[in-house]
Amino acid sequence: MSKETFEEALAQLEEVVARLEDETVGLEEAIKLFEKGVKLARRCRTQLAAVERRVEQLLAQAGEGEEPETAPFTPQEG
Repeated sequence: MSKETFEEALAQLEEVVARLEDETVGLEEAIKLFEKGVKLARRCRTQLAAVERRVEQLLAQAGEGEEPETAPFTPQEG
């Protein structure tokens, strides 16, 4: 899978879910779609966890009345 952004992975996941809800999808295609959906969901969950850790770090660095330091977000592969 490529290094798509969270938004791209989420959009793909939504497409997979829509296809799985289509009653005309055959069993083999449904299994492949399900596998893809699991991978996409895992990628989204990993990216969200990385963002959550970064937010926690920023909040921990901020003292009372101080602005937190910011740094560019770099997704970690998981």
